[in-house]
Amino acid sequence: MQEKEIVALPVGITLDRFISSNQDSFPHATGELSQLLRDIALASKIVNREIVRAGLADIAGGADSTNVQGEAQQKLDVIADIRFTRALINGGQVAGLVSEEQEAIIDTGKWDAKYVVAMDPLDGSSNIDVNVPVGTIFSIYKRISAVGTKVTNEDFLQGGRKQVAAGYILYGASMILVYTTGKGVNGFTYEYTLGDFILSHKQIKTPSKGIYYSCNESNSNTFTSTLTNFIQYCKSRHLNARYAGSLVCDFHRNLLKGGIYLYPCTVKAPNGKLRLLYECYPMAFISEQAGAISTNGSTDILDADVTAIHSRSCLYAGSVSLMKELEGMITAGVPM
Repeated sequence: MQEKEIVALPVGITLDRFISSNQDSFPHATGELSQLLRDIALASKIVNREIVRAGLADIAGGADSTNVQGEAQQKLDVIADIRFTRALINGGQVAGLVSEEQEAIIDTGKWDAKYVVAMDPLDGSSNIDVNVPVGTIFSIYKRISAVGTKVTNEDFLQGGRKQVAAGYILYGASMILVYTTGKGVNGFTYEYTLGDFILSHKQIKTPSKGIYYSCNESNSNTFTSTLTNFIQYCKSRHLNARYAGSLVCDFHRNLLKGGIYLYPCTVKAPNGKLRLLYECYPMAFISEQAGAISTNGSTDILDADVTAIHSRSCLYAGSVSLMKELEGMITAGVPM
């Protein structure tokens, strides 16, 4: 009996190797940004471990506290904030942090570091109790204050165009890290048996024609006529409605499959609800690099002014054809 040839499939490119191989594409690169991305990846593994065991370790549910925005915190909000903060402080590449869960800038004490990070440690955490995917969003800037001094607000209020890197981690059926440094968007899926992120989505490009629309239609009685008309347009084109209530989850689906994400201003949140610095800016950076479009209804999100570290905004992001249709309706009708 002839023996069957055994073919060993390649493991693929690890995140660490990918980062190292692309480091030379940055002028004057000395390794700090690469190490910072590794520190974020490490923290995500720890947070993912906590999420997986949440139902068994009594760390699901509310924390009986609120964050700086007055929103009820989940236990995992607090845990994720601690895990990422500790990982980035211990990594030594970050001079200061801004977190959705903290009112003020977190001084890491690493004043010789070149970078600052803004993050939403656990987006969509209210979905934890029902096993809906949640995520982490991050944005990285090169500080403008003098190295060796304490960071300032201005280090974080540089605007969306000054981001040197941005990304998100989706904790779902599999864990995936998606990020950009301004040279395309790549996704890495976590391989549990190896304990490594492996390149799984190379140079992601959002389809120009989308098949999904993602919007919380329970607020439709407060929508402008323009947005109402656009949603009717989506339905008339037989687009599929998909909305999980986790920004990372909904955004990721549309990024890969094509679609549009709609988070308008509402009566309760007239300036929008999403945080510009660590939710809208990073998603807009990724959108642009993937060939998609993102706006606040009048301005490209990356060009929108940020006036405070917790400034809010509305967000419309997605496939070019759908975004162009929306922009046409805004131009012809009621402002968003």
